[in-house]
Amino acid sequence: MTASFTPRGATLKSRMASVGAIAVAGALLLTGCGDQTDKATGGSNTNAAPLFNQLPKEIQSAKVIKVGSDINYPPVEFKKNGEVMGIDPDIADALGKQLGVKFEFNNGTFDTLLSGLRSKRYDIAMSAMTDNKGRQEGVDPDTGKKAGEGVDFVDYFTAGVSIYTKKGANTGIKTWDDLCGKKIVVQRGTVSHDLAKSQSKTCQKKGKGKVSVEAFGNDTEAQTRLRGGGAIAGASDFPVAAYAVKTSGGGKDFELVGDQVEAAPYGMAIAKKNTQLRDAIKQALALIIANGDYDKIIAKWGVKEGAVTKAIINGGK
Repeated sequence: MTASFTPRGATLKSRMASVGAIAVAGALLLTGCGDQTDKATGGSNTNAAPLFNQLPKEIQSAKVIKVGSDINYPPVEFKKNGEVMGIDPDIADALGKQLGVKFEFNNGTFDTLLSGLRSKRYDIAMSAMTDNKGRQEGVDPDTGKKAGEGVDFVDYFTAGVSIYTKKGANTGIKTWDDLCGKKIVVQRGTVSHDLAKSQSKTCQKKGKGKVSVEAFGNDTEAQTRLRGGGAIAGASDFPVAAYAVKTSGGGKDFELVGDQVEAAPYGMAIAKKNTQLRDAIKQALALIIANGDYDKIIAKWGVKEGAVTKAIINGGK
C-alpha cells in the first residue's frame, strides 16, 4: 500500500441491515460468541445450518475450514491459557454457526500466510490482514511487480495504522514525518512495515534522514524491542497498538501518538479459484451482521470504531 498519510475519522456509522437480510436472520437462533482453541474454533457439526449446502463439497465432508493465522496479535487473535481468542476467532465462531462447520485456527508467521493459502495448507487466511489491490493482484509491495497469484477478500472490519512510543518519553513524534532520521519497529510483511519503508523514501526525498526500519516476525517482538529502548517508536494496526498501550506493563509502558492513517478493511483471504467458499463466507457474514452477533463481538472487544455495516468482497484499494 502506498502511504497517503490521511488521518482516519473514528465516528461509528449506524448499522442499517437490509429488510431481506433481517427476514432471513429472524428465522435463525441468536447465537453467542465464545473463545476458541486451536483444534475447535467455532461452528456446528450438523447439516441444519442455513448455509451448509452453499459450501464446497470437500468442506462439507470435512466440516472444517482451515484458517492460517498469526496468533500473536492481541486483541485480534492471541493465546491465553492455551486458548485461541480475540476478534477474529470470535467472528469465525459466529460464521461457523451459520455455515455448519468449525473454523480451525493454525498458527503461522504473518508473511507466510498467503503462500500457505496458495499451497492449500489453509482454506482461508484470517489474521488482521489488510485488503488492498496489491494483495488482490499478487503484487510485491517493494518492487511493484507481479509476484504470484492474488487472492479475494471478504471484508469484515476496518482499521488504520497507529504510531506508539514509550510512555512519557517526550519524543516529539506526532506524525509520520516526525520519524525522519529515527528508528521504528514493526511486524514484518504488514501494512505498517510498508508504510515505514514508504516514509523512509519520503524523508530522503525531502533531504531528511531516512527512517531506520527494524522488522520482526511478530508484533510482540517489536514491542519488546521498543520497551528495551531499541527504537524510538513502533507502528501497528490501531486495535493492536491501543491494546498494547492499555495492557503492557499495566498501561505504563506505551502511549499512542498522533492519528490513525491509511484506514482500510481487514479481509478474510481466499484463493481466487475458490469462489464458492468465498461467496458462502460472505453470506454468513451478512447473516451475523443482520442478526446482531457481529455487533456483540465488536462490543465485547471495544472496537466499535472499526465495525462494518455490510459484507463486501475486495473493498480494499
